[in-house]
Amino acid sequence: MFFQQEFLDFFIELAPNNHKDWFDINRKRYEQFVKEPFKDFVSHLITKMAVVDPTFKDLEAKDCIFRINRDIRFSKDKQPYKLQVSAIINPEGKKSKAVNGVYFELGPEKMRVYGGVYEIDKEDLLIAREGIAAAPEKFKKAYQDPKFVKVFGNILGEKNKIIPKELKEAAEIEPLIFNKQWYFYAEFEPETILADNLDQIILDCYQAGRPVELFFNELIKR
Repeated sequence: MFFQQEFLDFFIELAPNNHKDWFDINRKRYEQFVKEPFKDFVSHLITKMAVVDPTFKDLEAKDCIFRINRDIRFSKDKQPYKLQVSAIINPEGKKSKAVNGVYFELGPEKMRVYGGVYEIDKEDLLIAREGIAAAPEKFKKAYQDPKFVKVFGNILGEKNKIIPKELKEAAEIEPLIFNKQWYFYAEFEPETILADNLDQIILDCYQAGRPVELFFNELIKR
């Protein structure tokens, strides 16, 4: 087991006490049952993923883990702490823009594992759309793979109503060209976090989404 019940209990108690005074009093609990176990878990996953893809081998957990502190500067919600932990294992960690890796969130309400393209600039968006238009069958094969469908269902993302006219014919064959995001996620019950095979569950998600990510990674050189 990577996490104990105290991991979930910390966030359950934090929810109605989301302020610095409570956090300071419970900081040792946070470090013992949340921060350090999560750091160890991310390090463990990096080692496992580096076997599949050596580009992960030089990553460190600290480069992949997001802070528990919320950015409240421009938010109406002034609660200072997130009610979950999260990390992204990508080449160069949080700084990476490569479409290659896995993002996951662990909290008392749910656990989610994400992949795909969520943020993309205008230039790369056009490149991605042109890449799909040039190889629609290859793209379709990736997201219709039985493993992908079983784990993630389908590709999500906001769409544009208008696309460049030279792509309209291709979009009739592959409507996902209208997308301006191509992401996917799997959701699990929070008790999954306490499972002995938590690492394998996330690794299976990574493997299931990998064909779609590799498709985009070949197009978007970043």
